[in-house]
Amino acid sequence: MNKVEITGTGSYVPPKIVDNNDLSLIVDTSDEWITSRTGIKERRISQGEDTSDMATKAAIEAIKDAKISVEDIELIVLATVTPDSFMPSTACIVQKNIKAVNATCFDVSAACSGFAYAMDIAVQFIRAGRFKNVLVIGADTFSKILDWKDRSTCILFGDGASAAFLQSGEEDQILSTYTGSDGSKGDSLTCPAVAVNNPYVDGVTGTIKSVVGMEGREIFKFGVKVLEKSVKALLQQADCTLEEIKYIIPHQANYRIIECAAKKLGIGMDRFYINLDSYGNTSAASIGIALDEVRKKNLVKKGDKILIVGFGGGLTYGGFILKVNL
Repeated sequence: MNKVEITGTGSYVPPKIVDNNDLSLIVDTSDEWITSRTGIKERRISQGEDTSDMATKAAIEAIKDAKISVEDIELIVLATVTPDSFMPSTACIVQKNIKAVNATCFDVSAACSGFAYAMDIAVQFIRAGRFKNVLVIGADTFSKILDWKDRSTCILFGDGASAAFLQSGEEDQILSTYTGSDGSKGDSLTCPAVAVNNPYVDGVTGTIKSVVGMEGREIFKFGVKVLEKSVKALLQQADCTLEEIKYIIPHQANYRIIECAAKKLGIGMDRFYINLDSYGNTSAASIGIALDEVRKKNLVKKGDKILIVGFGGGLTYGGFILKVNL
């Protein structure tokens, strides 16, 4: 079984900063209301860049960091629920943009767990010997599927992209991977696509509005539950303890969800790396942006272990433990 190394990371967020006071001009809310309930102070919002645009910029950063040629990329796995189009896939658009002519490309749909799912897929391909050089991307332009009159959702999300480059190497940096799903709770977080509308449909098919709908309490309870569950599963599989983990990088959705999970795990909030105050919930980009920041800020050293865990629509959850090799 081949060993897997992460040799590069990258991220990108749009330059436009929208803070809580800006949102108070659009919907009935305030900085105090948003901050006290979510921990979010501001988020980055696209002014025209689509998912593939941001994904391309994050990918280029990861490729530069890994110091590899685009011709060496054999697989691109891109996680998103806000693709540019039904087809071509966003991964194929990124392939065209970066000229990765030798890559197989496809998208993965697991919402805010998308980066963890894509990483797991990449790891298994490399371990099986199918590919040696894999580019993983998590990117979402959530601003284009929000109802900007719904204060329960529009305050939460931001736009962004993240990427990681994985290679077959001499040292296995991925100590464990874990994913799960609960489709029975899928109605808690939704965004409809298009209706079935053809000459053989009886009756009139209504117009579907493709905007996010969320049952906040259900997602809160789910997030706390699966964060705890995923952390324990990843630790058990890696045969290590919480004390050995330098940082837990959780999906950046809500400060209070992370706080409740921390209490259940019996650890302090200082063990978590959190940047949601600056970016909000960037969906599939979330944990990858945080991972890139941790590396670029030199907050970890060789041998440190990082536990990365996400949860999101589907409902889905998952993560991985990474042993730093810088």
